[in-house]
Amino acid sequence: MKKLVLSTIAALGALATALPAMAQELTFWSWRQEDKAQYEKFIDAFEAKNPGITVKFEAFEATNYNTILSTALAGGSGPDVMFARAYGGLETVASGGYLLPLDKSNVPALASFAPPALAAESMRSNKTTYAVPFASQTMLVIYNKDVFDKNGIGEPQTWDELVQASEKLKAAGVMPFANGTATAWQNEVIVGGIASSIMGRAFYDDLMAGKADFTDKRYVEALTKLKEITKYFPDGFIGLDYASAQQLFSSGMAGMFVGGSYELSNFRKQNPDIKLGIFATPGPKAGDEKLVAQYFDGGYAVNAKTAHKEAALKFVNFLASQEFGQMFADNLNNISAVPGVTFKNELLGEVAELNKHSIPYIMLVHFRFGEPSGSVLLQGEIQKLLGNKATPEEVGKNLTTGLANWYAPFKK
Repeated sequence: MKKLVLSTIAALGALATALPAMAQELTFWSWRQEDKAQYEKFIDAFEAKNPGITVKFEAFEATNYNTILSTALAGGSGPDVMFARAYGGLETVASGGYLLPLDKSNVPALASFAPPALAAESMRSNKTTYAVPFASQTMLVIYNKDVFDKNGIGEPQTWDELVQASEKLKAAGVMPFANGTATAWQNEVIVGGIASSIMGRAFYDDLMAGKADFTDKRYVEALTKLKEITKYFPDGFIGLDYASAQQLFSSGMAGMFVGGSYELSNFRKQNPDIKLGIFATPGPKAGDEKLVAQYFDGGYAVNAKTAHKEAALKFVNFLASQEFGQMFADNLNNISAVPGVTFKNELLGEVAELNKHSIPYIMLVHFRFGEPSGSVLLQGEIQKLLGNKATPEEVGKNLTTGLANWYAPFKK
């Protein structure tokens, strides 16, 4: 009997020791409701290798996510692991002390991430990283291969060839571009996708060095060319919203769509039979560098007040692994920020190649750290430009003046 009692006590003690590990449920918050099935698949892979940890994925409406997350964190709660925005959005949360600092000591894989990816998830003031970058997005031109082939059009190598292709499509009764600008953020998208090669890398470098602002003739010329190409947008494009513009393209009614690389999977979902191609908008001459605009989309962060720090870090290390990065690319058809990922999707491979000749998506990457933000200013100014209520020169001046409220290099 004594042996039985002792063995029972020992068994209960072992069970008590095991219970905390068995009870470690992590909450994982996201703004990507449309990716719920894929993330549950990723979580299954993690849980299979970490039997003491379970992860509960919760996705919220993207437009409400920032408010929901900030409110929870400010109240001392919130998820154990979360999607974090990048750049200015990251700083808003990290500056409050709500996120656990990450580096190669607690997430060793971060040592191999590209510096621009890490910068997107770091505080500018002290260079501390607070999230594992998860994806990059690229602004470019997407085209319908069948429409191009039917009309004998190849990928344009100069600006004039782009105009000629647009004329040819228009003459054939096909809308050259599907884009509309009624949805404000689409105004910023078309600048990144159309104007990057025109403004050029040298302008971007001078802008960052404090040697230029948005009144620079190179930027003004880029806006002039943008205005010029919108003559090939749909009739009434200023009143055309984002969803309607997507539908025009995916239905085959238009030859091109200026957008982000994230649109590739969207269009395939809308029309599984569509054959897509991509290109960087060319500059004036064939030898000009063809540039796309790139940014990093967000990252995975750990709540500084999590009760399950060790488990949360284990999960974030999984999210930083090449194994996860490959699953991310394969299942979400997106460009993973994890180094060494290969792309089964041919178009994603092409996006990765285009990214070798890129400049940052300027307003999001550099000018969302104060009010008014560069994105808000640009979106409003482009609406005025395309509505014939402002000239390219006036837009450049208004951007510079607006940003001078908080951006020191523009203060005069």
